[in-house]
Amino acid sequence: EGLPERSPHTKMGKIKAHELREKKNSDLLQQLDSFRTELSQLRVSKVSGQGGPSKLSKIKVIRKSIARVLTVYNEKRRNALKKASLKSKFIPLDLRKKQTRAMRRALSSYWANKKTQKQQKKDSYYPLRRYALKA
Repeated sequence: EGLPERSPHTKMGKIKAHELREKKNSDLLQQLDSFRTELSQLRVSKVSGQGGPSKLSKIKVIRKSIARVLTVYNEKRRNALKKASLKSKFIPLDLRKKQTRAMRRALSSYWANKKTQKQQKKDSYYPLRRYALKA
């Protein structure tokens, strides 16, 4: 009873996010494309029944790799957008806070606390009364 067999994940050499961050966007997209073609081939072999359990377990690894590449690509894209929009007046839609639709449409605190001329007069004519209470 020694160590268990090495899993197919270690054989394949899982890609690491920090390695992907060093690559250019064009390289990332190329790698993404190759992963997607590999995934489609694996799915075909799964349906046809050829290729044993190693191919089936490789599907998961490839899917995770695709997710990793997409994550790094989107991070890079968003960071570039952030840098580009620093000086502009408006923030791009995908960088704005998501929140809920109702929250996005709600009045800002400035406008919510604003009073009409009439209400301001009422407040000044009839201020809140303060009573001195006996202890």
